[in-house]
Amino acid sequence: MRNILISLLFFGLFLAISYGILKSNEIEKPDIVKLKEKYLKREMKKKADHSKFEVLNKDFSEPREITQACETCHNLTAQEIMNSNHYNWERVGYMKGRGIVYIGKKNAINNYCIAAHGNEKSCAKCHVGLGLDKSGNIITDPTNIDCMVCHDNTETYMKASEKGGEPVRTLDFKNIAQNVGKPKRSNCGVCHFFGGGGNNVKHGDLESAQFEPLRDVDVHMAVDGVNMQCTDCHKTKEHNIFGKLYSICSMNRERTRCEDCHTETPHREDIINEHGLKVSCQACHIPVYAKVNSTKLYWDWSTAGKLKNGEPYVEEDENGNHKYMSIKGSFVWGKNLKPDYVWFNGTASHYLLGDKIKDPKSPLILNPLYGSYEDEESKIIPVKIHTAKQPYDPENNILIMPKLYSEEKGAGAFWKDFDWIKASEIGMKEQGLPFSGKIDFIETKMYWPVNHMVSTKDKSVRCEECHTRNGSRIANLRDFYIPGRDYSPLVDGMGKLLIIFAIFGVIAHGGGRIAASYIRRRKMR
Repeated sequence: MRNILISLLFFGLFLAISYGILKSNEIEKPDIVKLKEKYLKREMKKKADHSKFEVLNKDFSEPREITQACETCHNLTAQEIMNSNHYNWERVGYMKGRGIVYIGKKNAINNYCIAAHGNEKSCAKCHVGLGLDKSGNIITDPTNIDCMVCHDNTETYMKASEKGGEPVRTLDFKNIAQNVGKPKRSNCGVCHFFGGGGNNVKHGDLESAQFEPLRDVDVHMAVDGVNMQCTDCHKTKEHNIFGKLYSICSMNRERTRCEDCHTETPHREDIINEHGLKVSCQACHIPVYAKVNSTKLYWDWSTAGKLKNGEPYVEEDENGNHKYMSIKGSFVWGKNLKPDYVWFNGTASHYLLGDKIKDPKSPLILNPLYGSYEDEESKIIPVKIHTAKQPYDPENNILIMPKLYSEEKGAGAFWKDFDWIKASEIGMKEQGLPFSGKIDFIETKMYWPVNHMVSTKDKSVRCEECHTRNGSRIANLRDFYIPGRDYSPLVDGMGKLLIIFAIFGVIAHGGGRIAASYIRRRKMR
Protein backbone atom coordinates (compact mmCIF):
# COMPACT_ATOMS: atom_id res chain seq x y z
CA MET A 1 0.00 0.00 0.00
CA ARG A 2 2.84 2.36 0.90
CA ASN A 3 4.59 1.72 -2.44
CA ILE A 4 1.36 2.40 -4.35
CA LEU A 5 0.90 5.74 -2.55
CA ILE A 6 4.50 6.77 -3.32
CA SER A 7 4.05 5.81 -6.98
CA LEU A 8 0.81 7.83 -7.17
CA LEU A 9 2.56 10.80 -5.54
CA PHE A 10 5.39 10.78 -8.11
CA PHE A 11 2.90 10.31 -10.97
CA GLY A 12 0.91 13.30 -9.74
CA LEU A 13 4.09 15.37 -9.50
CA PHE A 14 5.01 14.35 -13.07
CA LEU A 15 1.57 15.40 -14.32
CA ALA A 16 1.85 18.76 -12.54
CA ILE A 17 5.28 19.49 -14.04
CA SER A 18 4.15 18.39 -17.50
CA TYR A 19 1.08 20.61 -17.29
CA GLY A 20 3.22 23.53 -16.22
CA ILE A 21 5.58 23.09 -19.19
CA LEU A 22 2.69 22.75 -21.64
CA LYS A 23 0.99 25.78 -20.13
CA SER A 24 4.23 27.73 -20.35
CA ASN A 25 4.59 26.92 -24.04
CA GLU A 26 0.95 27.75 -24.60
CA ILE A 27 1.46 31.20 -23.04
CA GLU A 28 4.61 31.83 -25.06
CA LYS A 29 3.13 30.76 -28.38
CA PRO A 30 1.00 33.83 -29.18
CA ASP A 31 3.88 36.32 -29.38
CA ILE A 32 7.41 35.13 -28.55
CA VAL A 33 7.42 31.93 -30.61
CA LYS A 34 5.55 33.53 -33.49
CA LEU A 35 8.07 36.37 -33.52
CA LYS A 36 10.92 33.87 -33.60
CA GLU A 37 9.29 31.96 -36.44
CA LYS A 38 8.62 35.15 -38.37
CA TYR A 39 12.11 36.60 -38.27
CA LEU A 40 14.18 33.42 -38.28
CA LYS A 41 12.46 32.27 -41.47
CA ARG A 42 12.54 35.72 -43.06
CA GLU A 43 14.89 36.15 -45.99
CA MET A 44 16.03 39.38 -47.61
CA LYS A 45 14.23 38.54 -50.83
CA LYS A 46 14.64 40.87 -53.79
CA LYS A 47 11.58 41.70 -55.86
CA ALA A 48 13.71 42.23 -58.96
CA ASP A 49 17.11 41.26 -60.29
CA HIS A 50 18.55 44.68 -61.07
CA SER A 51 21.51 43.16 -62.94
CA LYS A 52 19.05 42.28 -65.74
CA PHE A 53 17.94 45.88 -66.28
CA GLU A 54 19.46 47.34 -69.42
CA VAL A 55 19.52 50.85 -67.96
CA LEU A 56 21.87 49.61 -65.21
CA ASN A 57 24.02 47.43 -67.45
CA LYS A 58 26.67 50.06 -68.17
CA ASP A 59 29.53 51.88 -66.54
CA PHE A 60 28.63 55.02 -64.61
CA SER A 61 31.02 57.95 -64.57
CA GLU A 62 29.33 59.66 -61.63
CA PRO A 63 26.62 58.86 -59.05
CA ARG A 64 23.89 61.17 -60.37
CA GLU A 65 23.69 59.00 -63.46
CA ILE A 66 22.65 56.10 -61.24
CA THR A 67 19.90 58.21 -59.65
CA GLN A 68 18.58 59.12 -63.11
CA ALA A 69 18.59 55.44 -64.04
CA CYS A 70 16.70 54.50 -60.87
CA GLU A 71 14.08 57.17 -61.54
CA THR A 72 13.27 55.77 -64.98
CA CYS A 73 11.41 52.96 -63.17
CA HIS A 74 10.77 54.49 -59.76
CA ASN A 75 9.27 57.57 -61.35
CA LEU A 76 7.17 58.66 -58.34
CA THR A 77 9.77 57.95 -55.68
CA ALA A 78 11.76 61.18 -56.00
CA GLN A 79 8.88 63.31 -54.71
CA GLU A 80 8.42 61.02 -51.69
CA ILE A 81 12.08 61.23 -50.75
CA MET A 82 12.28 64.98 -51.24
CA ASN A 83 9.30 65.38 -48.88
CA SER A 84 10.95 63.24 -46.21
CA ASN A 85 12.85 64.49 -43.17
CA HIS A 86 15.80 62.28 -44.13
CA TYR A 87 16.24 64.50 -47.17
CA ASN A 88 15.11 67.89 -45.85
CA TRP A 89 16.71 67.69 -42.41
CA GLU A 90 13.48 69.09 -40.97
CA ARG A 91 9.81 68.26 -40.48
CA VAL A 92 6.61 70.04 -39.53
CA GLY A 93 5.69 69.58 -35.88
CA TYR A 94 3.80 71.06 -32.97
CA MET A 95 5.69 72.32 -29.96
CA LYS A 96 4.07 73.33 -26.69
CA GLY A 97 4.15 77.11 -26.33
CA ARG A 98 5.16 77.62 -29.98
CA GLY A 99 2.47 76.02 -32.08
CA ILE A 100 3.29 74.68 -35.56
CA VAL A 101 7.00 74.84 -36.34
CA TYR A 102 9.55 73.47 -38.76
CA ILE A 103 12.18 71.65 -36.76
CA GLY A 104 15.28 69.70 -37.67
CA LYS A 105 19.02 69.91 -38.16
CA LYS A 106 18.54 73.27 -39.90
CA ASN A 107 17.51 75.07 -36.71
CA ALA A 108 17.77 72.75 -33.68
CA ILE A 109 20.93 73.18 -31.60
CA ASN A 110 22.60 70.13 -30.04
CA ASN A 111 25.49 69.87 -27.59
CA TYR A 112 27.80 67.72 -29.72
CA CYS A 113 29.01 69.47 -32.90
CA ILE A 114 26.36 72.15 -32.15
CA ALA A 115 24.62 72.26 -35.57
CA ALA A 116 24.80 71.14 -39.17
CA HIS A 117 25.18 74.70 -40.48
CA GLY A 118 28.74 75.84 -40.27
CA ASN A 119 29.80 72.22 -40.67
CA GLU A 120 27.76 71.22 -43.72
CA LYS A 121 30.53 69.57 -45.71
CA SER A 122 31.16 67.10 -42.89
CA CYS A 123 27.60 66.60 -41.61
CA ALA A 124 26.25 65.93 -45.12
CA LYS A 125 28.24 62.68 -45.16
CA CYS A 126 25.07 61.33 -43.51
CA HIS A 127 22.61 63.01 -45.86
CA VAL A 128 20.59 61.04 -48.42
CA GLY A 129 21.65 63.57 -51.04
CA LEU A 130 24.73 63.70 -53.26
CA GLY A 131 25.78 67.26 -52.50
CA LEU A 132 24.95 70.77 -51.27
CA ASP A 133 24.93 74.10 -53.08
CA LYS A 134 27.59 76.77 -52.54
CA SER A 135 25.68 78.17 -49.55
CA GLY A 136 25.45 74.78 -47.87
CA ASN A 137 21.77 74.34 -48.68
CA ILE A 138 20.19 71.08 -49.84
CA ILE A 139 19.83 70.83 -53.61
CA THR A 140 16.22 70.34 -54.74
CA ASP A 141 17.07 68.67 -58.07
CA PRO A 142 15.74 65.04 -58.01
CA THR A 143 19.03 63.80 -59.46
CA ASN A 144 20.67 64.88 -56.19
CA ILE A 145 18.94 62.01 -54.34
CA ASP A 146 21.35 59.32 -53.17
CA CYS A 147 19.52 56.02 -53.73
CA MET A 148 22.59 53.90 -53.01
CA VAL A 149 23.28 55.05 -49.47
CA CYS A 150 20.13 53.27 -48.28
CA HIS A 151 19.71 50.53 -50.88
CA ASP A 152 23.22 49.26 -51.62
CA ASN A 153 23.34 45.56 -50.72
CA THR A 154 27.00 45.00 -51.61
CA GLU A 155 28.04 46.76 -48.39
CA THR A 156 30.77 48.58 -50.34
CA TYR A 157 29.13 51.98 -50.83
CA MET A 158 30.85 54.76 -48.93
CA LYS A 159 30.46 58.53 -48.63
CA ALA A 160 33.58 60.69 -48.89
CA SER A 161 34.73 62.79 -45.93
CA GLU A 162 34.06 66.55 -46.02
CA LYS A 163 32.56 66.38 -49.52
CA GLY A 164 28.99 67.45 -48.73
CA GLY A 165 27.46 64.03 -49.37
CA GLU A 166 29.42 62.94 -52.43
CA PRO A 167 30.48 59.27 -52.43
CA VAL A 168 34.01 57.98 -52.81
CA ARG A 169 34.68 58.17 -56.54
CA THR A 170 36.70 54.96 -56.84
CA LEU A 171 33.71 52.70 -56.06
CA ASP A 172 32.35 50.15 -58.51
CA PHE A 173 29.11 52.04 -59.19
CA LYS A 174 27.91 49.55 -61.78
CA ASN A 175 28.13 46.62 -59.36
CA ILE A 176 26.43 48.62 -56.61
CA ALA A 177 23.60 49.77 -58.90
CA GLN A 178 22.95 46.18 -60.00
CA ASN A 179 22.81 44.94 -56.41
CA VAL A 180 20.32 47.16 -54.64
CA GLY A 181 17.52 46.01 -52.34
CA LYS A 182 15.79 46.53 -49.05
CA PRO A 183 17.98 48.45 -46.55
CA LYS A 184 20.01 46.32 -44.15
CA ARG A 185 21.54 47.13 -40.77
CA SER A 186 24.73 48.12 -42.56
CA ASN A 187 22.90 50.82 -44.53
CA CYS A 188 21.25 52.36 -41.47
CA GLY A 189 24.17 51.84 -39.11
CA VAL A 190 26.81 53.53 -41.22
CA CYS A 191 25.14 56.82 -40.29
CA HIS A 192 23.18 56.15 -37.11
CA PHE A 193 25.96 54.25 -35.33
CA PHE A 194 28.48 57.02 -36.04
CA GLY A 195 26.49 60.21 -35.40
CA GLY A 196 28.39 63.00 -33.66
CA GLY A 197 31.72 62.23 -35.25
CA GLY A 198 32.50 58.68 -34.15
CA ASN A 199 31.31 55.26 -33.06
CA ASN A 200 28.59 55.35 -30.37
CA VAL A 201 29.27 59.05 -29.66
CA LYS A 202 25.65 60.21 -29.49
CA HIS A 203 23.14 57.50 -28.64
CA GLY A 204 25.00 55.08 -26.41
CA ASP A 205 22.72 52.25 -27.56
CA LEU A 206 23.61 52.37 -31.27
CA GLU A 207 27.14 51.44 -32.26
CA SER A 208 29.30 49.39 -34.62
CA ALA A 209 28.99 46.23 -32.51
CA GLN A 210 25.38 46.07 -33.73
CA PHE A 211 26.36 45.43 -37.31
CA GLU A 212 26.75 41.76 -36.29
CA PRO A 213 25.78 41.59 -32.59
CA LEU A 214 25.35 38.56 -30.35
CA ARG A 215 22.41 38.07 -27.98
CA ASP A 216 24.23 39.52 -24.99
CA VAL A 217 24.48 42.83 -26.90
CA ASP A 218 20.99 43.01 -28.43
CA VAL A 219 18.45 40.18 -28.43
CA HIS A 220 16.58 41.57 -31.43
CA MET A 221 19.50 42.20 -33.79
CA ALA A 222 21.48 39.17 -32.62
CA VAL A 223 22.97 37.09 -35.43
CA ASP A 224 22.74 34.10 -33.08
CA GLY A 225 19.11 34.97 -32.39
CA VAL A 226 16.27 36.41 -34.48
CA ASN A 227 18.65 38.64 -36.50
CA MET A 228 16.17 41.48 -37.00
CA GLN A 229 16.97 44.32 -39.37
CA CYS A 230 16.30 47.97 -38.55
CA THR A 231 13.41 48.09 -41.02
CA ASP A 232 11.60 45.27 -39.20
CA CYS A 233 10.64 47.79 -36.51
CA HIS A 234 11.21 51.09 -38.28
CA LYS A 235 8.49 50.73 -40.89
CA THR A 236 8.42 53.02 -43.89
CA LYS A 237 5.50 54.73 -45.58
CA GLU A 238 6.27 56.71 -48.73
CA HIS A 239 9.91 56.89 -47.65
CA ASN A 240 9.02 58.43 -44.28
CA ILE A 241 10.50 56.17 -41.64
CA PHE A 242 8.67 55.54 -38.37
CA GLY A 243 10.61 55.97 -35.14
CA LYS A 244 11.58 59.60 -34.69
CA LEU A 245 14.61 60.92 -32.81
CA TYR A 246 13.70 63.00 -29.76
CA SER A 247 16.70 65.29 -30.21
CA ILE A 248 14.84 66.84 -33.17
CA CYS A 249 11.21 65.70 -32.85
CA SER A 250 8.51 67.03 -30.53
CA MET A 251 5.33 65.05 -31.26
CA ASN A 252 4.14 61.63 -30.17
CA ARG A 253 3.35 60.24 -33.61
CA GLU A 254 4.89 57.83 -36.11
CA ARG A 255 6.69 56.09 -33.25
CA THR A 256 7.80 52.50 -32.95
CA ARG A 257 6.58 50.70 -29.82
CA CYS A 258 7.62 47.43 -28.19
CA GLU A 259 3.90 46.68 -27.76
CA ASP A 260 3.41 46.69 -31.54
CA CYS A 261 4.91 43.18 -31.54
CA HIS A 262 4.83 42.06 -27.92
CA THR A 263 1.27 43.24 -27.05
CA GLU A 264 0.25 45.27 -23.98
CA THR A 265 0.35 42.17 -21.72
CA PRO A 266 3.42 40.13 -22.70
CA HIS A 267 4.13 38.61 -19.25
CA ARG A 268 2.57 35.64 -17.50
CA GLU A 269 2.37 37.47 -14.17
CA ASP A 270 -0.39 40.07 -13.93
CA ILE A 271 1.62 42.17 -11.49
CA ILE A 272 4.37 42.66 -14.09
CA ASN A 273 1.86 43.48 -16.83
CA GLU A 274 0.35 46.07 -14.48
CA HIS A 275 3.75 47.76 -14.26
CA GLY A 276 3.36 48.49 -17.98
CA LEU A 277 0.82 51.17 -17.16
CA LYS A 278 3.60 53.42 -15.83
CA VAL A 279 6.88 51.67 -16.70
CA SER A 280 8.17 51.33 -20.27
CA CYS A 281 9.44 47.99 -21.52
CA GLN A 282 12.88 49.56 -22.03
CA ALA A 283 13.15 50.57 -18.36
CA CYS A 284 13.31 46.91 -17.30
CA HIS A 285 14.76 45.23 -20.36
CA ILE A 286 17.69 47.57 -20.99
CA PRO A 287 19.56 47.50 -17.66
CA VAL A 288 22.79 48.83 -19.22
CA TYR A 289 23.85 50.49 -22.46
CA ALA A 290 27.19 51.13 -24.19
CA LYS A 291 27.87 47.43 -23.67
CA VAL A 292 30.79 47.06 -26.08
CA ASN A 293 32.19 50.50 -26.89
CA SER A 294 32.21 53.67 -24.81
CA THR A 295 29.79 56.54 -25.38
CA LYS A 296 30.39 60.24 -24.87
CA LEU A 297 28.93 61.68 -21.65
CA TYR A 298 30.57 65.13 -21.39
CA TRP A 299 31.95 67.57 -23.96
CA ASP A 300 33.75 70.76 -22.90
CA TRP A 301 34.08 73.18 -25.83
CA SER A 302 35.69 75.81 -23.58
CA THR A 303 39.00 73.91 -23.60
CA ALA A 304 39.21 73.71 -27.41
CA GLY A 305 41.88 75.60 -29.30
CA LYS A 306 45.05 74.47 -27.50
CA LEU A 307 47.99 73.82 -29.82
CA LYS A 308 51.35 72.09 -29.60
CA ASN A 309 54.15 73.72 -31.57
CA GLY A 310 51.51 75.74 -33.36
CA GLU A 311 49.59 72.65 -34.51
CA PRO A 312 46.37 70.96 -33.30
CA TYR A 313 46.73 67.67 -31.45
CA VAL A 314 44.73 64.73 -30.08
CA GLU A 315 45.00 62.81 -26.78
CA GLU A 316 43.39 59.40 -26.19
CA ASP A 317 42.40 57.50 -23.05
CA GLU A 318 43.27 53.88 -22.27
CA ASN A 319 40.34 52.65 -24.39
CA GLY A 320 41.37 54.60 -27.48
CA ASN A 321 38.67 57.25 -27.04
CA HIS A 322 39.51 60.88 -27.73
CA LYS A 323 40.21 62.53 -24.38
CA TYR A 324 41.16 65.85 -25.90
CA MET A 325 41.04 67.33 -29.40
CA SER A 326 42.25 70.81 -30.25
CA ILE A 327 39.31 71.27 -32.61
CA LYS A 328 36.64 70.14 -30.13
CA GLY A 329 37.88 70.28 -26.53
CA SER A 330 37.77 67.77 -23.66
CA PHE A 331 35.59 64.67 -23.32
CA VAL A 332 34.43 62.16 -20.72
CA TRP A 333 33.33 58.70 -21.85
CA GLY A 334 31.52 55.80 -20.18
CA LYS A 335 30.88 52.10 -20.80
CA ASN A 336 28.42 49.51 -19.39
CA LEU A 337 26.30 52.32 -17.97
CA LYS A 338 23.06 52.23 -16.04
CA PRO A 339 20.60 54.64 -17.68
CA ASP A 340 19.04 57.63 -15.98
CA TYR A 341 15.25 57.58 -15.75
CA VAL A 342 12.61 60.21 -16.52
CA TRP A 343 8.85 60.46 -16.95
CA PHE A 344 7.92 60.78 -20.61
CA ASN A 345 4.60 61.14 -22.46
CA GLY A 346 6.05 61.14 -25.96
CA THR A 347 6.25 64.91 -26.45
CA ALA A 348 9.26 67.19 -26.16
CA SER A 349 10.44 70.74 -26.61
CA HIS A 350 13.65 72.01 -28.22
CA TYR A 351 16.04 74.91 -28.12
CA LEU A 352 15.89 76.45 -31.59
CA LEU A 353 18.43 78.80 -33.10
CA GLY A 354 17.99 82.31 -31.70
CA ASP A 355 15.97 81.33 -28.60
CA LYS A 356 16.69 83.48 -25.56
CA ILE A 357 18.33 81.81 -22.56
CA LYS A 358 16.34 82.66 -19.42
CA ASP A 359 18.94 81.77 -16.78
CA PRO A 360 22.56 81.36 -17.98
CA LYS A 361 23.63 80.33 -14.46
CA SER A 362 21.52 77.15 -14.63
CA PRO A 363 22.04 74.24 -17.02
CA LEU A 364 20.11 74.74 -20.25
CA ILE A 365 18.07 71.68 -21.29
CA LEU A 366 18.12 71.58 -25.09
CA ASN A 367 15.35 68.99 -25.50
CA PRO A 368 13.12 68.81 -22.39
CA LEU A 369 11.06 65.61 -22.34
CA TYR A 370 7.56 66.17 -20.96
CA GLY A 371 5.87 63.88 -18.46
CA SER A 372 4.94 63.22 -14.85
CA TYR A 373 3.32 60.56 -12.68
CA GLU A 374 -0.01 62.40 -12.84
CA ASP A 375 0.03 62.42 -16.64
CA GLU A 376 -1.93 59.37 -17.89
CA GLU A 377 0.23 59.10 -21.03
CA SER A 378 3.54 59.15 -19.16
CA LYS A 379 5.81 56.20 -18.48
CA ILE A 380 9.24 55.84 -16.91
CA ILE A 381 11.85 55.52 -19.66
CA PRO A 382 15.64 55.06 -19.58
CA VAL A 383 17.77 57.87 -21.02
CA LYS A 384 21.36 58.81 -21.63
CA ILE A 385 22.06 62.37 -20.45
CA HIS A 386 24.79 64.17 -22.36
CA THR A 387 26.25 67.27 -20.70
CA ALA A 388 28.35 69.91 -22.44
CA LYS A 389 29.84 73.37 -22.08
CA GLN A 390 29.22 75.21 -25.31
CA PRO A 391 29.58 78.79 -26.53
CA TYR A 392 26.89 81.42 -26.07
CA ASP A 393 26.59 85.18 -26.43
CA PRO A 394 26.34 86.62 -22.89
CA GLU A 395 25.03 89.98 -24.18
CA ASN A 396 22.27 88.63 -26.41
CA ASN A 397 21.72 85.51 -24.25
CA ILE A 398 21.56 83.08 -27.18
CA LEU A 399 23.57 80.02 -28.10
CA ILE A 400 26.18 80.54 -30.79
CA MET A 401 26.29 78.57 -34.02
CA PRO A 402 29.96 79.00 -34.99
CA LYS A 403 31.52 78.42 -38.37
CA LEU A 404 33.43 75.18 -37.73
CA TYR A 405 34.63 73.72 -41.01
CA SER A 406 36.49 75.11 -43.98
CA GLU A 407 38.88 73.46 -46.40
CA GLU A 408 41.49 76.20 -46.03
CA LYS A 409 42.94 78.35 -43.26
CA GLY A 410 42.03 82.02 -43.17
CA ALA A 411 38.30 81.58 -43.81
CA GLY A 412 37.50 82.01 -40.12
CA ALA A 413 36.41 78.43 -39.46
CA PHE A 414 37.29 77.40 -35.91
CA TRP A 415 38.69 73.99 -36.89
CA LYS A 416 41.30 75.72 -39.04
CA ASP A 417 41.95 79.10 -37.40
CA PHE A 418 41.00 78.42 -33.73
CA ASP A 419 39.51 81.89 -33.26
CA TRP A 420 36.22 81.73 -31.36
CA ILE A 421 35.33 85.38 -32.03
CA LYS A 422 35.84 85.17 -35.78
CA ALA A 423 34.15 81.77 -36.12
CA SER A 424 31.15 82.98 -34.10
CA GLU A 425 30.88 86.23 -36.04
CA ILE A 426 30.80 84.41 -39.40
CA GLY A 427 28.47 81.65 -38.21
CA MET A 428 25.89 84.00 -36.69
CA LYS A 429 26.02 86.35 -39.67
CA GLU A 430 25.26 83.44 -42.01
CA GLN A 431 22.17 82.72 -39.91
CA GLY A 432 21.04 86.34 -39.79
CA LEU A 433 21.45 86.51 -36.01
CA PRO A 434 23.09 89.19 -33.86
CA PHE A 435 26.52 88.70 -32.28
CA SER A 436 27.85 91.03 -29.59
CA GLY A 437 31.49 90.10 -30.09
CA LYS A 438 31.58 88.44 -26.66
CA ILE A 439 31.71 84.71 -25.91
CA ASP A 440 31.13 82.73 -22.76
CA PHE A 441 30.34 79.07 -22.15
CA ILE A 442 27.15 77.63 -20.67
CA GLU A 443 26.35 74.13 -19.41
CA THR A 444 23.76 72.34 -21.51
CA LYS A 445 22.09 68.94 -21.28
CA MET A 446 20.41 66.65 -23.80
CA TYR A 447 18.24 63.58 -23.16
CA TRP A 448 18.66 60.59 -25.45
CA PRO A 449 16.04 57.84 -24.88
CA VAL A 450 17.62 54.37 -24.74
CA ASN A 451 15.68 51.94 -26.96
CA HIS A 452 18.25 49.44 -28.23
CA MET A 453 20.64 46.92 -26.68
CA VAL A 454 17.75 44.96 -25.16
CA SER A 455 19.15 42.33 -22.79
CA THR A 456 18.19 38.70 -22.39
CA LYS A 457 15.41 37.92 -19.93
CA ASP A 458 17.75 36.71 -17.18
CA LYS A 459 19.60 40.04 -17.19
CA SER A 460 16.54 42.27 -16.94
CA VAL A 461 16.23 44.74 -14.07
CA ARG A 462 15.33 42.93 -10.85
CA CYS A 463 12.50 44.11 -8.59
CA GLU A 464 14.85 45.03 -5.74
CA GLU A 465 16.88 47.35 -7.98
CA CYS A 466 14.01 49.86 -7.86
CA HIS A 467 12.12 48.75 -4.75
CA THR A 468 14.94 49.53 -2.34
CA ARG A 469 15.65 52.36 0.06
CA ASN A 470 19.34 52.58 -0.84
CA GLY A 471 20.52 52.98 -4.42
CA SER A 472 17.18 52.65 -6.20
CA ARG A 473 17.47 53.04 -9.96
CA ILE A 474 14.59 55.53 -9.87
CA ALA A 475 15.69 57.41 -6.77
CA ASN A 476 15.33 60.71 -8.66
CA LEU A 477 11.61 60.22 -9.44
CA ARG A 478 9.93 61.52 -6.30
CA ASP A 479 6.42 62.43 -7.43
CA PHE A 480 4.95 59.08 -6.41
CA TYR A 481 5.18 56.47 -3.64
CA ILE A 482 6.98 53.21 -4.37
CA PRO A 483 6.98 50.35 -1.83
CA GLY A 484 10.40 49.41 -0.53
CA ARG A 485 11.97 52.71 -1.58
CA ASP A 486 9.91 55.36 0.16
CA TYR A 487 9.26 55.87 3.85
CA SER A 488 5.96 57.26 5.11
CA PRO A 489 5.49 57.44 8.92
CA LEU A 490 1.72 57.23 8.43
CA VAL A 491 1.80 54.21 6.09
CA ASP A 492 4.49 52.42 8.10
CA GLY A 493 2.69 53.20 11.36
CA MET A 494 -0.58 51.82 10.01
CA GLY A 495 1.27 48.76 8.77
CA LYS A 496 2.74 48.11 12.21
CA LEU A 497 -0.69 48.50 13.79
CA LEU A 498 -2.18 46.02 11.34
CA ILE A 499 0.57 43.53 12.18
CA ILE A 500 -0.07 44.02 15.90
CA PHE A 501 -3.84 43.64 15.40
CA ALA A 502 -3.27 40.52 13.29
CA ILE A 503 -1.05 38.94 15.95
CA PHE A 504 -3.53 39.96 18.66
CA GLY A 505 -6.39 38.52 16.59
CA VAL A 506 -4.56 35.21 16.12
CA ILE A 507 -3.78 34.98 19.83
CA ALA A 508 -7.34 35.96 20.81
CA HIS A 509 -8.88 33.55 18.35
CA GLY A 510 -6.56 30.72 19.34
CA GLY A 511 -7.06 31.47 23.04
CA GLY A 512 -10.83 31.53 22.58
CA ARG A 513 -10.75 28.15 20.83
CA ILE A 514 -8.63 26.64 23.62
CA ALA A 515 -10.91 28.10 26.29
CA ALA A 516 -14.07 26.88 24.52
CA SER A 517 -12.59 23.39 24.18
CA TYR A 518 -11.66 23.33 27.87
CA ILE A 519 -15.20 24.36 28.88
CA ARG A 520 -16.79 21.69 26.66
CA ARG A 521 -14.63 18.98 28.18
CA ARG A 522 -15.60 20.04 31.70
CA LYS A 523 -19.28 19.97 30.84
CA MET A 524 -18.96 16.49 29.38
CA ARG A 525 -17.56 15.23 32.65
